[in-house]
Amino acid sequence: MASTRRPMSLALFSFVFLQISSSYEQLSAFVEGSSDDAPSQDIRFQQNEVDADGSVFAAEVRLRRALQPYAWPLHAPPRRKLLQSPGMLLYSPLSVSYNGKTCILFRARKLAIRYRNHSLVDLTERTFSPDAPVDTKGSFCSKDKAILNLRFGDVEDLRGLAIRLQMSNTFYESAGQNWFTLDNVYIHYNWTHEAVFNATDVYAPSTNSYHCQHVSSLQKYDTLLVPSANTDHAASWHITFTDFQIQAFNVQSSKFAAASDCATFFTPAILMGLITSLILLLVLAYALHMVVHLKHIDRYEEHKTTVYFPRSTEAESTEKNNL
Repeated sequence: MASTRRPMSLALFSFVFLQISSSYEQLSAFVEGSSDDAPSQDIRFQQNEVDADGSVFAAEVRLRRALQPYAWPLHAPPRRKLLQSPGMLLYSPLSVSYNGKTCILFRARKLAIRYRNHSLVDLTERTFSPDAPVDTKGSFCSKDKAILNLRFGDVEDLRGLAIRLQMSNTFYESAGQNWFTLDNVYIHYNWTHEAVFNATDVYAPSTNSYHCQHVSSLQKYDTLLVPSANTDHAASWHITFTDFQIQAFNVQSSKFAAASDCATFFTPAILMGLITSLILLLVLAYALHMVVHLKHIDRYEEHKTTVYFPRSTEAESTEKNNL
């Protein structure tokens, strides 16, 4: 009797498993076919509910009945699409042509300036928006010099606002190649006022582009833009380029060459890792020293010989008298 029940139970279990797996395969096939265009599928179902043949409606009813015991929804949510993350660049690089040839490529995820205690002015869209590109009249390119001139006009309370980046290309014998340097950043405002920042720490091989996460006059961003003098108007300004990249020499196409990044080897995270590793090495060295010292003590104890002290005859006679 037990031998007959066992095959029957196995057959019943196999039948139930096959039914569930077939239902799941049908469900997954339906979801894959409908998730790409879920709204259109809903509209199609609604439209075909009143059709004469009713084939789509009948399929929907059968699917509802199949899903009812599992409490699964009929329509799966549409597949998630990759959205543009905040760290991605929203605009294409700004290209500047001189004598009919592209000679400067420039982009930044954000360009913001602030004058004294005034509100922050975001110039990103004014610079890179394809609908209203910034006026680059006055830009210049040559073999040794390049100027990127961004003319914004009147922005809020500022009149005739313009930002100019001046770069130079120099050959260094020690390196055996040309390097370009961002010499100065100028802010022109109110037609006659000018703020000048030195940016000599921004440099790269002339065959490469230069990239840095922040090129700014703020101390929290390493102050790559330094006011040229204490008496200059630059002390009243704050300017920050976020995700800054520029190439002003040897531009071969509308794409940047390989970037030379400003990130140094000894970043705070790397320094903390080196310090932690050094501490662990010191602890390990001390532990090994203690283990070797303990083994040395054990060896000394093993090889230590017993010392025999001969007993005198007076002590033996005294013991005998006591007995």
